[in-house]
Amino acid sequence: MTTVDSEGARLARIALSCLVEPGDRELGTLVRAVGPAAALERVTGGGVSERLRDSVAVRRTGTGSVPADPVRLAEGALERAERLGARIVTPEDDEWPGQLGDLVALSREGGPGGPVDRDTDPPLAIWVRGAAPLDEAFGRSVAVVGARAATGYGTHVATELGYGLAERGWTVVSGGAFGIDTAAHRAALSAGGLTAAVLACGVDRPYPVGNMSLFERLLDEGLLVSEWPAGAAPHRHRFLIRNRVIAAATRGTVVVEAAGRSGARQTLGRARRLGRSAMAVPGPVTSHASAGCHEELRRLDTRLVTNVAEILEEVGRIGDDLAPATPTAQRPHDRLDPLSAQVLDAVLPGRTRTAEEIAAAAGVTAREARRSLPFLVNGGFVAPHEGGYRLARLG
Repeated sequence: MTTVDSEGARLARIALSCLVEPGDRELGTLVRAVGPAAALERVTGGGVSERLRDSVAVRRTGTGSVPADPVRLAEGALERAERLGARIVTPEDDEWPGQLGDLVALSREGGPGGPVDRDTDPPLAIWVRGAAPLDEAFGRSVAVVGARAATGYGTHVATELGYGLAERGWTVVSGGAFGIDTAAHRAALSAGGLTAAVLACGVDRPYPVGNMSLFERLLDEGLLVSEWPAGAAPHRHRFLIRNRVIAAATRGTVVVEAAGRSGARQTLGRARRLGRSAMAVPGPVTSHASAGCHEELRRLDTRLVTNVAEILEEVGRIGDDLAPATPTAQRPHDRLDPLSAQVLDAVLPGRTRTAEEIAAAAGVTAREARRSLPFLVNGGFVAPHEGGYRLARLG
């Protein structure tokens, strides 16, 4: 049951999400200190830094001269979401993914990315199109990300991983971009599983437009998710801000292909700092598309994965999802005990040797050779011939 207080907090979060770019560290700190309703009063009343006050004032005024009422702004966002067949989810709602709260520990003042490194706070609200509850979708999920300019190899691997994860009941999370993202999303849908695209723009204008057929399938069978209100454009910096949500919402991130400088690597780095599983798929050493993966794999805290079983061993609960050992082809000789194998090495294919000659060549005693040779004959490795032994023709 929604209380008056929680409904007021919910509306305040939605209003703040419309007035301030997602992840703003100053705003997030204020909301945690005084609550969303009081924080909204402060940012609209000027009780914050000049930077935050001015950015809020610009958005409240828009193209007009009279500042918009924040509550009406929130109610308008809810009405627009309803017209889109979308919903706005906040921490006051039952389906809110609680693991997003881990983002409070990610901020780095003065980091190399400037505001992108600083403004990594949890979302205040999330716009969603699609039926699956967010907490259930993200509770058992893996991010599969990588290069937009994917190679045939990368597309094949992302397809295998996306299909296999979905087939085993895991949500495949990615960014909806061309290349690796698209391959992972489509594979999950083909498996009849759930997949979510976390966007860097409004859910009413998913980007890139060339993936519209994919986004239409996600509306019916998956999820479109964004921190930005409907109508928001896909500005370049928003992709980097968005990546922290992909990293925080999932149990682990797998990079399939990535160049030296890559948004996928940024997502992986954030997953690592959040304590999530950081995984990368190796590629050909000559491939520029895999250079970033190889750099990541030189780190001790990045796990090399090549298939779904290895991913699930990393992200699954202890004892639930262990990858089987990679099978190796067994030769008949592998069944032999060390002494018999040593004796067999001294038996020739086209020349007969006595037990004593074999013992001398093998460096064992005649007794040891005579004890091993009948076993090798019964196993089909050695054939008796003219009072001695020679190699049998296997197969």
